[in-house]
Amino acid sequence: MIRVENLTKVFYPKNAKKMLASNGQLPANNAAITALDKVSFTLRDGEITGLLGLNGAGKSTLMRLIYGLLHPTAGDVWVNEYQLSVNPNAARQQLGVLPDDTGLYKRLTARENIRYFGELQGLAGAPLEAAIDQLIDWLGMHNIAERRAEGFSLGERMKTALARAIVHQPQHVLLDEPTNGLDVITTRSVRRLLHELKAQHRCVIFSSHLMHEVSGLCDRILVIHQGRILADGNLEAIMAAGKAHNLEDAFVSLVQATSTENNNA
Repeated sequence: MIRVENLTKVFYPKNAKKMLASNGQLPANNAAITALDKVSFTLRDGEITGLLGLNGAGKSTLMRLIYGLLHPTAGDVWVNEYQLSVNPNAARQQLGVLPDDTGLYKRLTARENIRYFGELQGLAGAPLEAAIDQLIDWLGMHNIAERRAEGFSLGERMKTALARAIVHQPQHVLLDEPTNGLDVITTRSVRRLLHELKAQHRCVIFSSHLMHEVSGLCDRILVIHQGRILADGNLEAIMAAGKAHNLEDAFVSLVQATSTENNNA
């Protein structure tokens, strides 16, 4: 279980402290940006949750706050019983993370990349090698397992990064747009893996702006816009909230209604 409570992130200009100290306010052309505004929800084990939003809606910021890459301006995150601000290392050990930048070591093979991260998580020997072999099989990586990552295609990089993220079999898996730009074969491999993780009663959340991916994979959908959660529920609940008969129309309706309200405020 992951619990997010009143999570807020404000990005201030680099010289904010100096300006605030001098006159107590920021100039209008150098204002702070609220990327996330009092977001709260709980992610349950055995579910795939989709975080759906436009580019710049706050998806990546929220993911980075959950896995501790960014520090919140307010609020906090609990991973099982561990509070991120109090026990960050214990909380992170429960997570498997695929960020928006795969960041592979290009001089290592796919297998070596996965093995290295398994060792960082405390795995070794036969259990580690068995976990690597299983992931290579699940993701169809046999043709790249012994190749250096330099020159990998986008799909090959994504498969390797995904295997690396979950080699230690974390209870909670966070994926930032895992199928964006992938070919149909690689996308199907990622889908199979997500269903396997769900069957193992793991907690999975992935961010996306692809409607068909979210509607086809997710037990639950969080619609985020301008740093706030607009709707939270299964596909039927989101369509009801947006007064539409498909996810795309419901999403557009929710986003446009919020933008209209903000413009009229």
